[in-house]
Amino acid sequence: MGPDRPEHPRHEAERGTAPRRRTLLKAGVGLASATVGACSPSAPRGTARDPRAAVSHRPETERERPGTHDWRIRSQGPADAVLGYTDRVSVIPGEECGLYVSTTAASFRVSAFRIGWYGGAEARLVWSSARVPGRVQAEPRLLPETRTVRADWRRTLSLGTAGWPEGAYLLRLDTEDGHRRYVPLVVRSARGAGRTVLMHAPATWQAYNRWGGYSLYQGPAGEYADRSLAVSFDRPYDLNGAEKFLVYERAAVVLAERLGIPLAYTTGVDVHRDAEVLRGAAAVVCLGHDEYWTPQQRQHVTGARDAGTNVAFLGANTCFRRVRLEPDATGPERTVVCYKSSYRSDPFYPARPSLVTTDFRAPPAPDPESSLTGVLYEGYPTDAPYVVHAADHWLYEGTGVRRGDRFAHLVGVEYDRVTPGSPVPEPLEITAHSPLVCKGRASHSDSAYYTARSGAGVFATGTMRWVEGLMAATPDGGRDHGMDARTRVFVTRTTENLLRAFAEGPAARHRPAPRPNVAEVYGGGA
Repeated sequence: MGPDRPEHPRHEAERGTAPRRRTLLKAGVGLASATVGACSPSAPRGTARDPRAAVSHRPETERERPGTHDWRIRSQGPADAVLGYTDRVSVIPGEECGLYVSTTAASFRVSAFRIGWYGGAEARLVWSSARVPGRVQAEPRLLPETRTVRADWRRTLSLGTAGWPEGAYLLRLDTEDGHRRYVPLVVRSARGAGRTVLMHAPATWQAYNRWGGYSLYQGPAGEYADRSLAVSFDRPYDLNGAEKFLVYERAAVVLAERLGIPLAYTTGVDVHRDAEVLRGAAAVVCLGHDEYWTPQQRQHVTGARDAGTNVAFLGANTCFRRVRLEPDATGPERTVVCYKSSYRSDPFYPARPSLVTTDFRAPPAPDPESSLTGVLYEGYPTDAPYVVHAADHWLYEGTGVRRGDRFAHLVGVEYDRVTPGSPVPEPLEITAHSPLVCKGRASHSDSAYYTARSGAGVFATGTMRWVEGLMAATPDGGRDHGMDARTRVFVTRTTENLLRAFAEGPAARHRPAPRPNVAEVYGGGA
């Protein structure tokens, strides 16, 4: 996903003898010419780099195991060729979950691929089934009160996960006639103490899922008024079955695993239920599109920050919608409820205002997300260059950037900014300040960094394309929006700096403090 991290001295701030800022490595055009995808895993700090050290009797780590390039989908086939969903968004290793499949084929096979670095293959085949007889399952049903689509299929098989390492998985359904779909599953970590916790966003995946004709955005005719007010996990995801994970999360998982930092895995649904995985964690990483949070999830992430856990927001529009998770016949937390602008129809209105499902910043209990993220979601759609402001910030170490350097198309399609007048933690520093136009209105996108009293560092990229930038101008780039290899190398190195620093514990203890500059950037106005 990115070039090997160049060697550089340990940050002077860790020795307590350096000035406030480091001098950047002057990479020049090296950013544009660096090769991505041909690197080997970096050794951890303190590990000898003598080639003879490669011969070792230590156990093979997960990321060093052989991977496979044959994890991708070649043909989805017709819409009903093969589809599936699980009855849990995540499991602890060794737990079982149910898999529900409908297919027009006579048989199919299930393969479980764990996403990671694996020498550039990016996945490892952990398990595969024998051939399973196929069947076409019943048509989905619609719950009219909330326009909720539920498949309610018969269980096809049980998956046992004994021996499966923690991580993000794609279950691939392969029919005998060559058609394929994914079903995402997280094998979560029970504890994350001392590790960087990757927090996946299935509530957001489900909010945008249009399978069966309805999402939280629109109904069958594409109208907002006919949208679902609640969506169910008891149905397949649309398109290839895992689009949101593949576009906004996979590349960050691959990069984090390539770095070799200690990792843990969870989902927002699990953090909603139990904050244990965040207890003592070095960092928690919110991936590229993590819009839908419960108040409990937000409370638990904020509590982790206040206990010293660093927090990274690699996307935009994070923690924007307040949702509720409700049970159904399959189990707890199987329905994502969000009435949005129809919040007065929410059964919790007006008696329990803090649980009414609408935007966090909106009535009846406004609580803008900027008090956690440092930035405020502002708009959609936009397409603009990312413009570096604080070029000497430690986040950009080794990138060679100068103030005013631009990276085309990196800001979009949604963006955040620091908004004077909104609740923002201090001290906060704007590291990138990118002019843009959204729906005819001039504004800015901001990357911002602040530290909490606990010593935790918090960084928000301010753009939804950050994780997509890790794949720009590669065969796997997908919707890279015209971003080039120079952008990929910049985003990769910056993200490496961020993850490595945050993995070391509370960032305020070993990285320079933010230099407050909001008044300088915005001149005291909006």
